[in-house]
Amino acid sequence: MKSSRQSQPANPTRRRLLREGLFAAGVLAIGPDLWGNTTQGSPRAAMALNGTRRISNIPNLAGTLHERAVENDPQTRMLVPRGFSVRQVARTGRRPVAESDYVWHAEPDGGATFPMDDGGWVYVSNAEVSGWRQGGVGALRFNASGELVDSYSICTGTTNNCAGGPTPWGTWLTCEEIDEGLVYECDPTGQRLAVPAPALGIFRHEAAAVDPVHRHIYLTEDVPDGNFYRFVPDRYPAGGRADLRSGRLEVALVSGRNPLDTRAVEWRPVTNPTPRLIASNGMGIEPATRHQVPGAEVFDGGEGCWYHAGVIYFTTKGDNRVWALDTGADTLDLIYDKQSEQAFNPGIDDVDNLTVSAGGDVLVAEDGSEMRLVVVGPNVTPFELVNVIGQRGSEICGPAFSPDGRRLYFSSQNGVAGDHTDGRIYELRGPFFVEA
Repeated sequence: MKSSRQSQPANPTRRRLLREGLFAAGVLAIGPDLWGNTTQGSPRAAMALNGTRRISNIPNLAGTLHERAVENDPQTRMLVPRGFSVRQVARTGRRPVAESDYVWHAEPDGGATFPMDDGGWVYVSNAEVSGWRQGGVGALRFNASGELVDSYSICTGTTNNCAGGPTPWGTWLTCEEIDEGLVYECDPTGQRLAVPAPALGIFRHEAAAVDPVHRHIYLTEDVPDGNFYRFVPDRYPAGGRADLRSGRLEVALVSGRNPLDTRAVEWRPVTNPTPRLIASNGMGIEPATRHQVPGAEVFDGGEGCWYHAGVIYFTTKGDNRVWALDTGADTLDLIYDKQSEQAFNPGIDDVDNLTVSAGGDVLVAEDGSEMRLVVVGPNVTPFELVNVIGQRGSEICGPAFSPDGRRLYFSSQNGVAGDHTDGRIYELRGPFFVEA
């Protein structure tokens, strides 16, 4: 249910500090990946592997959109910034690479990119297919020149894989959005089987984000009375990889009632992170994790979640808000609220997946009446970065920059047809960053 509160001015000092912090990030420390190998670069760092520094050009793209044809997709046109090009790289029911046996999955959702040792990268994409054990995760392999050279599966036998999150050690956490949902840790190269991580809780998972500094993993829950969670692994060495087999699942309690204030966050352990499955009026979980801790803050439909420069950003679609958690201070701020953003009309309908560029630009995908990627943030007047024309029965999902920051990948979950047979993956290429 939508909130009917009156809009109030946000905390300008807090927003200024958050905005300044956005531009302070560098390359994350990289440790060994899930199976002991090492990777170069970071899925979140728009830095060339030789260390060249880049400055975000995204704020300069406001108001520059023009209509553009989509390469390999004559049915679709998009509004994109001038000087940018866009191409389709995968489509449901077709082989993205003729030499590969993998047929691209239906209903592509959350995604991320991972650098490979040869200078190329992998874009992974969830399949939000609701049939029991019909979901999974697919991958697109690009070489150092950006050519698509392979496609394959990295996870099968799961259900309703919605969003997830990349880890600093080079794996993908895919999340099942069902009551009995688990998080699975996946190898982007597809060489190892996906590993379930029940210690991260059994609930309607949406997304995950890793704070490599304090060594915590944050999780959103996609129900109207959902909670916001933090997982503290028992073993997570500095600069290394977390062992997701054991740890403490915690839930957020938030002080104060006005979401426009900066509010303190307290964490309390969930008594039983893996509640039992019951059959009462259908499938169910008892006791649900979100009902175990009195006073836990309720978030209306938790969606995308991303870590950047000491801040966890996450969205709640029920009230169309984007939140920022300072992981060092344990304080929570609201950086976008549809009811408060009068300058951006129409506002974002049903905020969903999000990503953050290496320059600190917060990109929110829309699951509503429009098909847009919108840039938001503290002291930022929201503006469109992408607007897909003629696909109003779909939604944008899985935004993620290539490791060098020159390309932005995203999906149209239902394409022109507006159904599960027509998902498409796009690549937007252009001057997102300029070299310093």
